[in-house]
Amino acid sequence: MTRDQFINGRRGDWRRFEMLLVKAEEGRTRKLSAEQIRELSALYRALCFDLSLIQSRDWGTSMGRYLNGLVARGHNCVYRSQPGSLEAVMTFVVAEFPALLRANGRYFLVALALFVLPGLISGSIVAVDPSLAGRIVPGNYQQMFEQMYSQSVSERESGAEAVMAGFYVRNNVGIAFRCFALGAFAGVGTMIVLVYNSIFLGTVTGFLAGRGYSANFFEFVIGHGSFELTAIVVSGQAGLVIGHAIVHPGQRSLRDALKQRGLVAVKLAIGAGLMLCVAAVIEAFWSPSSASFGLKMVVGVILWIAVVLYLTLAGRKAKPGGSARVSGWTGKQVEDDHGETPVQPGPELEPSQREGAA
Repeated sequence: MTRDQFINGRRGDWRRFEMLLVKAEEGRTRKLSAEQIRELSALYRALCFDLSLIQSRDWGTSMGRYLNGLVARGHNCVYRSQPGSLEAVMTFVVAEFPALLRANGRYFLVALALFVLPGLISGSIVAVDPSLAGRIVPGNYQQMFEQMYSQSVSERESGAEAVMAGFYVRNNVGIAFRCFALGAFAGVGTMIVLVYNSIFLGTVTGFLAGRGYSANFFEFVIGHGSFELTAIVVSGQAGLVIGHAIVHPGQRSLRDALKQRGLVAVKLAIGAGLMLCVAAVIEAFWSPSSASFGLKMVVGVILWIAVVLYLTLAGRKAKPGGSARVSGWTGKQVEDDHGETPVQPGPELEPSQREGAA
């Protein structure tokens, strides 16, 4: 194949790619359809191959500069996030985050098991014999928890609920951060944090139940617990995503695996952070309120149901033929792959292209 034959055969795709690129670059209010986004991604892969072919055969610096410019612009459009907007944030919250969580559901289920099962076991044992709590919870913490929950919220001294809220926000945010960050240790750090804190929280719950303070305890935590505890599990999920990329990068290099799966983990961590923000608001204004025990139980159950429905159903109505943003607050469109391996420059070409390049 000669240089002229190559240019004549590929010029149409280059022009089509540039046209889609210009449309995508015109502004956040202009969107491409899902079909156009898929076409843009396919043309981008082919363009990267064309550039590498030109460079390897030394077919002219001017053409190389032209294609290199298109590749650079295409990379910015496909992979890099553009300045955020309220619409992009809402798209992430309403559709992309829950869809991303489900697409990586196996990590969520593992994190959920690690965070729930040990706590159920330790809590059941300590509830029968509260004296065993000392093996996990230091004595000064036991006294603090007893003092916190020996009275209902309405009977507590002014300011006591603020101390409790501050303790839980600080403690649980710290747990969530460690779950995510320690995924860098091949996921082992994440698993240790989940299991240890599961045992600790289960022991505290069992201890308070054994002391007869379970009603006061659940009156305070049931409202914000749905968002707070789920956020910890999602943070653990993000850490496991990173850990799995390190242990099993597949056919990619470790660097590429971390780059690709790390983006997924960061998005999950952002979603967990937003859930912790919601939990903090509930914890500050609703959990310490003087509302009746029955009302708090009802609201708490409703919030748990809402969280479950949100994570299992939100983002499922996106239609393949609908519109989607090429890149936005989080980088890629929801309809593309929900966090699966991003499209990379590579030799996935049409049969005619492979024959021409031979």
